Amino acid sequence: MMESKSGKLFILLSFFIFYCHCVQFYHAADTITQDQPLPDGKTLISAGEVFELGFFSPGKSKNRYVGIWYKKVTKQTVVWVANRRTPLSHSSGVLTIKSNNGNLMILDEIGGNIMVTSDSATNHTSARLLDTGNFILIEGNSTNDEGRVIWQSFDYPTDTYLPGMKLGVNIKSPQNSWFLSSWTSEDDPAPGDFTFGMDSDGLGQFLIRRDRKIYWTSGTWNGEIFSLMPEMRRGHIFHYSYISNEDGTYFIYSLYDNTIISRLVMDVSGQIKQLTWLESSQSWILFRSQPIARCEVYAPCGAYGICKEDMLSLCTCLHGFEPYSQRDWDSGDRSKGCVRRTELNCGNQDRFLRLSGMVFSGNPRVLKNSSLSLEDCEFECRRNCSCIAYASAHYNRTGCSLLDGELMNIRETSSNVPDLYVLLSASEFENNTSSDREKKKRKQVISALAISLSILLLGSFMCCFCRRKLMNKGKRETSQEVLLRELGDDGSDDRELMNANGLREGGRKGLELALYSFASIVTATDNFSPTNKLGQGGFGPVYKGRLSQGQEIAVKRLSRSSGQGLEEFKNEIILIAKLQHMNLVRLLGCCIEGEEKILLYEYMPNKSLDFLLFDPTQGKLLDWGKRIHIIDGIAQGLLYLHKYSRLRVIHRDLKASNILLDGEMSPKISDFGMARIFGRNELEANTNRVVGTYGYMSPEYAMEGLFSEKSDVFSFGVLLLEIVSGKKNTSFYHSDMSLNLLGYAWELWKDGRVSELMDPTLGDTTSTGCDISRFIQMGLLCVQESARDRPTIFDVVSMLGNEMTTLANPKRPAFFLGRRGLEENSSKIRTENCSNNDVTISVIEAR
Repeated sequence: MMESKSGKLFILLSFFIFYCHCVQFYHAADTITQDQPLPDGKTLISAGEVFELGFFSPGKSKNRYVGIWYKKVTKQTVVWVANRRTPLSHSSGVLTIKSNNGNLMILDEIGGNIMVTSDSATNHTSARLLDTGNFILIEGNSTNDEGRVIWQSFDYPTDTYLPGMKLGVNIKSPQNSWFLSSWTSEDDPAPGDFTFGMDSDGLGQFLIRRDRKIYWTSGTWNGEIFSLMPEMRRGHIFHYSYISNEDGTYFIYSLYDNTIISRLVMDVSGQIKQLTWLESSQSWILFRSQPIARCEVYAPCGAYGICKEDMLSLCTCLHGFEPYSQRDWDSGDRSKGCVRRTELNCGNQDRFLRLSGMVFSGNPRVLKNSSLSLEDCEFECRRNCSCIAYASAHYNRTGCSLLDGELMNIRETSSNVPDLYVLLSASEFENNTSSDREKKKRKQVISALAISLSILLLGSFMCCFCRRKLMNKGKRETSQEVLLRELGDDGSDDRELMNANGLREGGRKGLELALYSFASIVTATDNFSPTNKLGQGGFGPVYKGRLSQGQEIAVKRLSRSSGQGLEEFKNEIILIAKLQHMNLVRLLGCCIEGEEKILLYEYMPNKSLDFLLFDPTQGKLLDWGKRIHIIDGIAQGLLYLHKYSRLRVIHRDLKASNILLDGEMSPKISDFGMARIFGRNELEANTNRVVGTYGYMSPEYAMEGLFSEKSDVFSFGVLLLEIVSGKKNTSFYHSDMSLNLLGYAWELWKDGRVSELMDPTLGDTTSTGCDISRFIQMGLLCVQESARDRPTIFDVVSMLGNEMTTLANPKRPAFFLGRRGLEENSSKIRTENCSNNDVTISVIEAR
């Protein structure tokens, strides 16, 4: 009996020892203790397998660093570095906890050490990697969440701002305030030239510094948005919070959807970039970046110089100022900025110049009293002779922001920012007034002479002459003047290149768009040489050109025979100028001169999607990975138009020829001439003028003139099926009846043979891990006959980004038969035999 009991006791004891060993091994997956250090070659993985910690070598460097990166992101993306200033030159380092004081340290092979922490007051500590990306040092060797946190990596950010991380001023320890600093280079994580943090004056704004000099500010936080960066706001994906307590004044943000992988980075280029991981394309997608104007960083315009977005060589001086050195200015060095033409007198005779749509860097004095008016702000500024400008302090035009120093890094913005008032000598206004008086006097003299001459010469023919004069006057008002007047421009500026002025909207500078002269475009395109012609669309021919600064452009010239006209031209200018997204084509400017109406776009080296997709030879350039990237990019662009842009836009002409491809095969939606703006609460609209392209129009739009977001979703579904199959929708398939692509895909879906729809040039796609049948199913869901059965583009983006989402079974698509099939239901056509499907329908009378 005793022997039996002792045997059982031995078994239980063995099981207990085995269990303890397993528990210890399991906990070691995300935890370091004094007994379990982390050598080079081994890693910690957070409990939810979100982040990983270990030794790494960045880029081409052979140095070794301890860092944290995303576990599930295929391309190693480091978000924190422990020893960014002190790398190891070998791969035999060990991350461990020092036995005598409980601090984290890195040991090297020769017995040296690099301290990671210095906050521990006990030798009983353990370190754990959390699913937030935070690496914490806890008092005690406990492997659960209990225990006092002595130190955490979130208090010492490097170049990445993660959800849950603080960014601001540490009141208890100002030298340890929370800010980001860029890497020196892609191969060196040591602190670089650029930092991103919060100002220390309690204004609640972010600052970017280069070598400790401020060159960009976000503007103050009003509880919802930053005054100079309204796109960084609560809502949509991110939730920002501003906190001020005894610990510090700081911002913290979270994601509404924790399944999204997103990070904000102080890039080596000097830009703050918000990046989101796109699982479907296995790549980081740029959500937003600041500052947009690169010359703020690399070619500064200096004091009182206006920086032009994305145009490094262009700076202009504010009115009343001139270049500090004309020689330097002409050579391209504008860093010394501009100086006043006339010095101030510090008296009431000096006047303020009102500037709309201008932002600048600096630390103004802020008076937060919401009862202060603009008149009060002017009074406060005049009281101090060092004050040179003022504006409303907040986005809602309350309080005062007074600037005592120089205006630095000024740039124009399309955001609705408070007007800026700059103090100038009264003589600057008097010069303008004198000039206006002289012009008025000349006009009066000319008018008097004309009247006298008319009386003397015309006499009895006065009535006939007046009638003819009125008719000629009406004829002399060119389409240029009409269009500029309707867009809000007075037509008085120099039109050779009006980057500094832009088109006006409602009397305000609403559209930042350059106006080019026709002569400059003729030069850029070599007089519209046929060798520069890129293609022909419903609008007219498109040419490749090169501006005088060397920038390549695409020039779209309205043809007189085009079915599109002035309304479409205005529509495209107004919409694209206000919409900014990486998957929308960027409009650089326009020309309105005589009968010429021309649009200038960024040049897309890979032309349009249809050029590659429907060509058997060119189609081989689009492997399955690139096609997934293109599908996702189009969906992201539509999502922006429908949900996240300042305007809610229905495109109405989404098709392969309107998807342009840049040098990296990233798609950009173009041609907004047919687009319409929707109200936020508007579900659908009706029109008697149906526009679009045969094969891409939804049934409710083509037959009844009803259009909505679901109309664009239908077009996207057609486009998705074309991308998967490499076939045009308006071609005909099936041996027994003339089915278009939608009908053919439906028949294959019903028969369980969807793989036959795949473009044969794709070859084997199993290595990508993506199921093509899933994309076909998504396409069929988008082209269902009833609009209410179709998903929204938000749903489509969710399907693309989450392969675990269960898809519904699609219903029969609209336009089941091709046009020929409806006319000749008995014809038998097996292969493509179709007339041109690229013609845009100008007008269809709706029933």
